[in-house]
Amino acid sequence: MKWSELSIHTSEEAVDAISNILHEAGASGVVIEDSQDFERQRDQQYGEIYALDREDFPADGVIVKAYLPVSSFLAETVEEIKLAINNLKNFNINVGENLVSLSEVDEEDWSTTWKQYYHPVKISNRFTIVPSWENYEPVESDELMIELDPGMAFGTGTHPTTVMSLQALEKYVQKDMYVTDVGTGSGVLAIGASMLGASHVHALDLDPIAVTAAKENIALNHITSTIDVVEGDLLDTVREPADIVVANILAEIIMTFTNDAYTVVKPGGLFITSGIIETKKEDVKQSLTEAGFVIDEVMMMEDWVTIVSRKPE
Repeated sequence: MKWSELSIHTSEEAVDAISNILHEAGASGVVIEDSQDFERQRDQQYGEIYALDREDFPADGVIVKAYLPVSSFLAETVEEIKLAINNLKNFNINVGENLVSLSEVDEEDWSTTWKQYYHPVKISNRFTIVPSWENYEPVESDELMIELDPGMAFGTGTHPTTVMSLQALEKYVQKDMYVTDVGTGSGVLAIGASMLGASHVHALDLDPIAVTAAKENIALNHITSTIDVVEGDLLDTVREPADIVVANILAEIIMTFTNDAYTVVKPGGLFITSGIIETKKEDVKQSLTEAGFVIDEVMMMEDWVTIVSRKPE
């Protein structure tokens, strides 16, 4: 089968939104080539850095690549993707150069080479993300391994917003808590919360493909009894108050439901918000405080922000 490689030259701010657009258009994964990878200070305690070839990366901005099957509908799909990306400007998201190009690649080439980019990565004191095809033995006695298949949905669990969300969950989740995961995607945060001792995790996503992917990843980790995954828009499927609500989604979307989150979170409970580019940090903080939350902690990694806020008792 022939596949089309869709390449989009954009900004770092737009990467998550464009990744979601590509996923909804039928891409099973994305490749992100960020010019800043060569400039960033690698002072994080966790994660692994592999040899990078500067020739593979743009001189500036970010290139997001996705792979779509070549079909009679490809042209229409690409036009829909372009339109959706242009619409991001309505949310004040900088889309950068916004240059789109297409090229063909053989299925054999893609299917046998993409896995080389994914390896086990320790992302916190206890969590290690392990691709499903890798054999990995725990190094620490209390190490928690989350198995993921990046081919099921975009995201490998190692993006800064996901890493900080898991680190926050590791710090705050206690035994028998009830956790709600908004925009679960691959299900990695729901899996992490369950492994940390949550008695129940209610995970939801607007995208039915993400719901399927999350269920498959949860089954891969053998914890189906403590997590339910449903298709839902933000908090509309929530029926029980939560000790913790976690949302790793766009800042613009977070700010639309801070009041609803305040209603859902138990007194003394937490709202962990991630997916926030640094330029949106103050806007999200203001939205949270206006809803009634008190900011407990602000975490930063590279250009991304995670905010932990608490509902007063």
